[in-house]
Formats: sequence, structure tokens, C-alpha cells
Amino acid sequence: MKALLCKQYGLPESLVLEEVPTPSISKKQVLISVKACGVNFPDTLIIQGKYQFKPAFPFSPGGELAGVVKAVGEEVSHLNIGDSVFAMPGWGGFAEEIAVDASRVFRMPAGMDYSVAASFMYTYGTSYHALKNRAQLQAGETLLVLGAAGGVGLAAVNLGKIMGAKVIVAASSDEKLALCKAYGADECINYQTQDLREALKNLPESNGVDVVYDPVGGAFTEPALRSLNWKGRHLVVGFAAGQIPSIALNLALLKGCSIMGIFWGAFVEKEPKANFQNIQELFDFYQRGILKPHIQKTYNLSEAPQALHDLTQRRAMGKLVIVP
Repeated sequence: MKALLCKQYGLPESLVLEEVPTPSISKKQVLISVKACGVNFPDTLIIQGKYQFKPAFPFSPGGELAGVVKAVGEEVSHLNIGDSVFAMPGWGGFAEEIAVDASRVFRMPAGMDYSVAASFMYTYGTSYHALKNRAQLQAGETLLVLGAAGGVGLAAVNLGKIMGAKVIVAASSDEKLALCKAYGADECINYQTQDLREALKNLPESNGVDVVYDPVGGAFTEPALRSLNWKGRHLVVGFAAGQIPSIALNLALLKGCSIMGIFWGAFVEKEPKANFQNIQELFDFYQRGILKPHIQKTYNLSEAPQALHDLTQRRAMGKLVIVP
């Protein structure tokens, strides 16, 4: 089988496509024939040694995938050969086949496309955990989404509208804002051509912001936090801008606001029952046709380094997907 391997830390062009043996499985694993693998921001970090987890060399990036079960370990009871599944192995998905712990593998809902299944959990799982469990977003509140056309950002826009919020989106181009508008955004700010803080002040019927969803960091975090209402919640999701901002904590004091960290992977491990409930609710939204993952482009394995480049250069809108 073919796999895109990271043999030393570096940028996407350092990855190599090679023929490797089909992985063997343990008693508690399944072997999956990969049909699609989502491209996520952690993939760009893990190949540079900048992520929380550092797998042994050589490894493949790709933490979120969908495919068909080819073999089942003898202690696995909830999955069968031939099942269409999605899996969250953390890494290893940029390959034609992968061995995954069965606890990280779930049957796909009927009728779901493999590319959609491989684009679902990281973005929507993160955003739903952030908005539901952490911010406790309420209908009628105002949600500001930074980096709103990216994977997690667009998921937050989609979910914010499902949850009944007024959604303000901020992104770096009019093309990205048009996509957000198609997902129900109420107000749009181009923060490449507008000052974020002033634009938020000057929105029609502006009543401030109750929740900020921030996967960007950098220079946009402080003006967004300054726009929060009393008892607002600022959700720290990531740092796509490449800079971790420093915040004067007197802002939190003066506004009575909360700055909340969002680490969905830890939530999955520490609160599996709550995560499972979230997954069931997300599946229900999908089957009702109100949750709609946006896939901008698919790539084959040899093109996967370009997909990672497109993500790091912030050219992606919605999700990018590798189809081996």
C-alpha cells in the first residue's frame, strides 16, 4: 500500500510517498481501507514537531478519516468487516490503509459520503463542544466568529445559526465572507480592509458580542475580546495566525468575562459520555439537512503536500480532503 510519510520534521514538501507494508492489527484494532481523510490544522503542526503529540518516525499525518473495515481484531465486537466507518486515530490517515484502535472507530450514518464523514468530527466536534459545553450559547445571543471561512470557523457559523444565535463573521476576503453568508451569517466584516473593533462598533443594531469563537489568535484576539458584553465568553480555539497573543487580564476583570480554552481532543478522552451525546446530536442535525459540511477541494496522496500548503496559507474555505 502507499502512504505519505514524515521521516523528519519539516514543511509539507519534505513528506515522501512510499510503498509500505499493510499494517498488522492487534486484538483491539481494526484495519481500515481509507476512502477519504480530512486535512486539519494539527496536520500542519505535527509534521513540524509543533503539536502536543509527537509520533515516532516514520509516520503519516491525517487524524480524521473515513473508509471500509477490512479486518477486525478478535476482541472487537461493535464493528464488522465491510462496515463503512469514520475514525479519529490522531495521525496515520494519509495512507491507503490504517490500523486503528476500535475505540476510535464509529459506524457512519446511512447515506453519508466518505468525504463528508472525513470532514465532520474535528471541525463540528470542536465547534459544538466550544459553543454548547463551554460557552453555553443561548438562542438570541450574539456570536462573533473569527477565521469564519476555515474548517472550524464555518462549522461554528453553521452551528451558531442552528442554536439560534445572531452570527457576525470576520474573514480575510469578500469571497470567504460570501461563503459565510450562504451559511446564514447575519453580518460580515473583512478584517483585511476594515478595523475589526471599529467595524463591530458600527454594525447596524449593534448590541455588542456575547461569545467570541477565536481559532485565529494574533492581532485579532484583543479587539474581539474588547467587544464582549458583560459576562461574555471568549473561546480560545487555536492560533492560525501563527502568533499566540498576550492579553491584559484587567480586560477580563472589567468586563466580568471568561476566557475559555477549547481542547476537543482532551474533552473526548476525559468526558466520553458527553462527547458521545454531542456526536449523536450532530448526526441528527446532519440527517435533518441543517448541518452541511463544505468541502472545497479533494486531493490524491501525491497532492497532499499541496493541500497542507493551501491550509497553512489560509486559502482553504471549509474543508480540504485527501482521497487516496
